[in-house]
Amino acid sequence: MNLSNSILSSMVLTFLALFPLVNPFGSIPIFLSLSTGFDKQHTKQQIRRITINVILILIVFFFIGQMLLEFFGINIYVLQIAGGLIVAHTAWQMVTSQEKLSSDETTESANKTDISFTPMALPILSGPGSIGAVIGLSAQKMSASIYIGSTLGILLIGISVFIVLTLSLRLFRLIGKTGVGVINRIMGFFILAIAVQLITDGIKAILKI
Repeated sequence: MNLSNSILSSMVLTFLALFPLVNPFGSIPIFLSLSTGFDKQHTKQQIRRITINVILILIVFFFIGQMLLEFFGINIYVLQIAGGLIVAHTAWQMVTSQEKLSSDETTESANKTDISFTPMALPILSGPGSIGAVIGLSAQKMSASIYIGSTLGILLIGISVFIVLTLSLRLFRLIGKTGVGVINRIMGFFILAIAVQLITDGIKAILKI
């Protein structure tokens, strides 16, 4: 595989792995609720900041992930199981339509004029599931081309967040709350399958050690 193909492949795989976990479509109702009362200029500013924060959070954990694992003495197989459990919890919330924020967090967020870091970027978009996924990616044996491709994949995630949030009001009017809920549950089902696979692979690997 030549350099360009390796970069493209890594970019696509990273994007596909992270998109269901970040799930920008599922964040539409929360964003619209928290941004009620914002003028157009402030809303646009918040969307830009949310996008930048999501990209920075994922890229930072992607590049320091291996160091974190070594610092805490955690191997990749244990991370797979732990990450699988976190992803499964996220997926279960999506399938059962549970809110990502507690009532106290929702109340606190309702009074904020800057929602770009918390709660939108963290934990709604780049939450434990996606952070665990990028740490897992960083723990693999990687070449420079894979690092470049994965970084580009994260940038694509940021672009998708920007596009979805920019069109959030139109999308919500088009598909409605029911449509968002259906997309959420479908994504949740596939994420749950990914979580089961992560846990299974981790257990198999540990039993072989």
